[in-house]
Amino acid sequence: MCLNNILPILCFLLAVSFGYVSAEPSCGDSMFFPPNGTYDTNRRLLLSTLASNVSSQGGVYNASIGEGSGKIYALGLCIPGTDPKVCSDCIQPASEGLLLSCPNQTDSWDWRADKTLCFVRYSNSSFFDRLSLEPTQAETNTGRFQGNITGYTRVWEALMDFMIIRVGQSPSRHIADTSPRIGGDDGDQVYALMQCIPGLSSEECETCVRENVREYRSCCNGYRGGSVRKPVCFFRWDGYPYLGAFGDTPSLPPQESQPTPLPPPPLSDGKVISTGAIAGIVVSAVFLVALLALGLVAWKRSKSYKTLKPQTDDDMTSPQSLQFDFMTIEAATDRFSMTNKLGQGGFGAVYKGMLPNETEIAVKRLSRNSGQGTQEFKNEVVIVAKLQHKNLVRLLGFCVEGDEQILVYEFVPNKSLDYFLFDPTKKSQLDWNRRYNIIGGITRGILYLHQDSRLTIIHRDIKASNILLDADMNPKIADFGMARNFRVDQTEDNTRRVVGTFGYMPPEYVTHGQFSTKSDVYSFGVLILEIVCGKKNSSFYQMDDSGGNLVTHVWRLWNNDSPLELIDPVIGESYEKDEVIRCIHIGLLCVQETPADRPEMSTIFQMLTNSSIILPVPQPPGFFFRNRPNQNPLTFGSEQGQSSTKSIPCSVDKESITIVTPR
Repeated sequence: MCLNNILPILCFLLAVSFGYVSAEPSCGDSMFFPPNGTYDTNRRLLLSTLASNVSSQGGVYNASIGEGSGKIYALGLCIPGTDPKVCSDCIQPASEGLLLSCPNQTDSWDWRADKTLCFVRYSNSSFFDRLSLEPTQAETNTGRFQGNITGYTRVWEALMDFMIIRVGQSPSRHIADTSPRIGGDDGDQVYALMQCIPGLSSEECETCVRENVREYRSCCNGYRGGSVRKPVCFFRWDGYPYLGAFGDTPSLPPQESQPTPLPPPPLSDGKVISTGAIAGIVVSAVFLVALLALGLVAWKRSKSYKTLKPQTDDDMTSPQSLQFDFMTIEAATDRFSMTNKLGQGGFGAVYKGMLPNETEIAVKRLSRNSGQGTQEFKNEVVIVAKLQHKNLVRLLGFCVEGDEQILVYEFVPNKSLDYFLFDPTKKSQLDWNRRYNIIGGITRGILYLHQDSRLTIIHRDIKASNILLDADMNPKIADFGMARNFRVDQTEDNTRRVVGTFGYMPPEYVTHGQFSTKSDVYSFGVLILEIVCGKKNSSFYQMDDSGGNLVTHVWRLWNNDSPLELIDPVIGESYEKDEVIRCIHIGLLCVQETPADRPEMSTIFQMLTNSSIILPVPQPPGFFFRNRPNQNPLTFGSEQGQSSTKSIPCSVDKESITIVTPR
């Protein structure tokens, strides 16, 4: 307890003492690897040689080693013009810092600013030419600008606008520039530096640094100096030259004039404290601060390995920093105007909004009689706030005021997957490559929920309308209104309240209320098949030759050796035959009747990313219908050795119970 109280004070004292606090390495929080395995060995090997390779290759070097789950990609760079020795001296501690601070994370990075600026990143997937805007680190130095802030802001903004365009045009994706003096020949100047990783396109680099500048406006406006860092770009500004990036000017802050030293203060008996005694006191104080700093590093190292433990109610408290006040939400949505309304769901309406810092948001305003009580609201807030992954919709905050319950999400511009997939005209925008990427992104998102997040999360309503698409048509899983979290040692649970969307729910959930990670696997299997064929599962109930539903239709095609008849005609011939068949095969494995037969999401991920893995033969799916004209859709059974169907004694809502999420 004492340590928890001391650490914030210590961090503040260190920040004040040393002025500019360097950001710590960013350790990915989505996937982890076991220590001393193949990935760990390859990581240490690649990072141990990175400094020499970067310095000998002109300041930029990327490489990969290993195969399968042991494969690792790494990149190191120094800003142009860096002396090879200085570059190596920057890359080496950055690499060692990642090994120390991120002992079992599969994706980590660090922008290190010392005598130069360098960058080191490693990952289990290729990132050399991929735009990635999260996570973000922002920091400031200890002082605000004290002069003409209006003039300072005008000069600062003009310099940023100029540099954002120039950095994208630079072959090295680097620029360092200086503003005119503010207020005359003796006025202050702004020294700014922008750097992207070289693999980004001009447009992607510009997008990244523009986002960094926007972050400055929201976090650090008025500060004399600071930096904003993302996984693929870096931005720093200050009132003096730094990092050797501005010619031969020494990289030190301007020294203020020092007053004439006062004589040592007299003691009460008239004696004077000697200069040596004062020096001893100062040295002792510095030693104490250094000792505390080392203690902080050791404490962080001891806490760096992630351990999972059962969560208590106290652990599930939402952080106050996420809470918005109601007036801010009203202003952002123009008092919930109809022009900003994005949609209406069973639990309330969703509105588009704009925060004062120009961040677009989606606001879910829960209706007072929606049926989602305080507990369900808390469920969604607490769970989503703990989840951070590129394939999940990000919760920015919430608002509780009186009987108002509001959730604030990131705004996802391209609406939901069903908006494109099931529209006769818009589905043409989803070629096979895009559909395949969407399947892969959903896989990674569910895998994070099941295995790599702090809790084991069962979504319970995976479907096309709960998959949102960002500006690049990358999928983000949404709607955690029904999500359930498990203890680490728990494998399944049951509920008396069966909620969800018919056609996506597995037999054991509908009949007995039993759900597990395999429930989401079943839903995902149905979704894969929908993505391949471009039709809703429910649309097959009206097809005389379908046998009743999508999974039955696909099963018959599979047994007739004609699975490619399933593919959406709008895709045309521009697809990989083996890829499509493999996706159909995986979909059928996911919808098998027995939960134990369905693969885990980690296995599905391997099946999708490693074509050399031989897939098992699928068993008949759940809710398998024989050809009967008036077959009740709430029946199921297998074809093998089963002569009658079994009725399902439950009530299922005709429409989704879940909340409409931001689009």
